[in-house]
Amino acid sequence: MSPVSILLIGFAMSTDAFAAAIGKGAAMRKPRFSDALRAGLIFGVIEGITPVIGWLLGRAALQYVEAFDHWIAFGLLGALGVHMIINGLRSEHEADEEDSSRHHGFWRLAVTGLATSIDAMAVGIGLAFLDVNIGVVALVIGLCTLTMVTCGIMLGRVLGNMAGRRAEIVGGVILIIIGATILYEHLNGAMG
Repeated sequence: MSPVSILLIGFAMSTDAFAAAIGKGAAMRKPRFSDALRAGLIFGVIEGITPVIGWLLGRAALQYVEAFDHWIAFGLLGALGVHMIINGLRSEHEADEEDSSRHHGFWRLAVTGLATSIDAMAVGIGLAFLDVNIGVVALVIGLCTLTMVTCGIMLGRVLGNMAGRRAEIVGGVILIIIGATILYEHLNGAMG
């Protein structure tokens, strides 16, 4: 997997956390940089660990699915991309109801971070079937999430929820493109 693809996966995985951070930033009265960085660290660590867990699960199943692993990677990335796009298209009212129940304490941030990182775990499962250094991918995902969440909270009051949902749509499209590229490269290599 190319460094550009890894970076794109990192940003794609951080867009849902970015969307959540914008909502949290909009809900905070005047978020300080230290508050934003703290949330970014919480989200980044969780988002960096979950693809490794998924990768380990995928590696355990590798011998059973090696013949069609490229279809699994394509299916997981495509399904996650579609899910992210659908979440990005939800109405403001639905998103506000979901965000209104969340607080900004450590455990609430950790639970929100875990909820937004489930897709990273699924990506880790898909990556288990490819020749990729999961440590590098996890680090990139974690750093992208740290950056995006920190910026999202600081920009939340300015950008509001609309920009966050658009970011999630873009992330979903990126995942679908990466999944299609993996499938294309595998099928093209098998034919060539």
